[in-house]
Parts: sequence; C-alpha cells; structure tokens
Amino acid sequence: MRIRRKKWARPELEVCPYYIENGEEMRGRWHGAFSVTDRPLYLEIGCGKGIFAAQHALKYPDANIIAADIKADMLGVARRNIEQMFSAVNKTHDNVMLLRMNASLIEKVFAPEDRIDRIYINFCNPWNRGKHNKRRLTHPRQLMQYKEFLSPDGEIRFKTDDDELFEDSVVYFEESGFDICYITRDLHAEDDEDNLITEHERLFANEGKKIKALTARMKK
Repeated sequence: MRIRRKKWARPELEVCPYYIENGEEMRGRWHGAFSVTDRPLYLEIGCGKGIFAAQHALKYPDANIIAADIKADMLGVARRNIEQMFSAVNKTHDNVMLLRMNASLIEKVFAPEDRIDRIYINFCNPWNRGKHNKRRLTHPRQLMQYKEFLSPDGEIRFKTDDDELFEDSVVYFEESGFDICYITRDLHAEDDEDNLITEHERLFANEGKKIKALTARMKK
C-alpha cells in the first residue's frame, strides 16, 4: 500500500511506549517486551494502518500481538488508529506492539527463543510479475525463515483477494514443509465469527472479490 508522507509520524512514534524501531535489539527477547510475558505471542507481517492489530488486541486481551510494517508513515497511522480504538472502549493497549521491520530480514529480528505462536499475513502485495515472485511474503524463502521462530504447534494464517497469489501460495506452503489444515476460496460465504475484517478485506469484498484464506502448520 502506498501512503503519503506524514511529517508527524516519526515524532509521534519516537515517544510511543509500544513502538520498536530496531527490532534486532529485541531478538530472542520479544516476550519480555510486554508487561505480561507469559501470553501467546502473535505477529502480523505488513500491518498497514493497524486496524486488524487493534481489533485483535481488543478481542483477545490474553494474547500479545506485534504489528510490523516497513513504513514508518504507515506505523504512525497505525499508532493513531490503535489509540483511537482503545480509547473508544476505555481500555489500555498493553498487549500490542508496533515494529518497523523489513520482512525480508525477519530472521535478524526473531529467534527460535521468541516462540511465535501465530503469524498473520493479510492482503500482502501479490508481486505477480514473475521476477518479483520471490518478494512475496508467502514465498518459500520467507516461509523457511518463519519456521525458525514459529513454535512447533504454531500456525500461519493467510488472507488475500488475489487468485494467482493464493494458488501459488498453496504450493509454496506444501513445498516448504507445511500442512494446510484449513482452506477456503470464499471466506465470507462461510460466515466465520472469528474472522476479523481488515480495511482492505472490506474494500475488496464490496467490489465483489472473493476472499481466499488458509491456515498452515509445520509438518511434525
């Protein structure tokens, strides 16, 4: 997603107590970044404007979630959305953390000791031109990195509106040593009460596009 430069974003992030600029310094110590350290730890890669992460943190207060994105301007918007959504229900945001991160270098940010229980990949850039496929967040070179810090019983939940990306990703997961334990090519037809609808998801669904989703776990 493209976003216009926000001059206020970095100054606001610099004083935000739940923002991490240099994730490499936290490698192997992510559970300790939260006030309650023994909760399940989830990671959203490419959090965009933070709507999903805020919804998740509010709905599941007994889980910690790290919302990561490469763009500081986007994270600035995410911070404001989180503040607004938590203030609206008069709750504190002690179970959400914002992280600026380049996903291609994720192995430098998370270690096996971090034991991530769930990874969310929501409506990432499809990179459908052949030479750009390797930049996909579901490409095998990314999936192999995730396996290094995903807990043995952990899972990856992936959603997209893009048919080509989804079908390719099904193959990517299988080739990379994952079992696909849930799959749908029309998520909204299933009326899943646990599905948190993202901003992009609502937009694409309103355009008549079917939302594809899967959940994958590492093979035993």
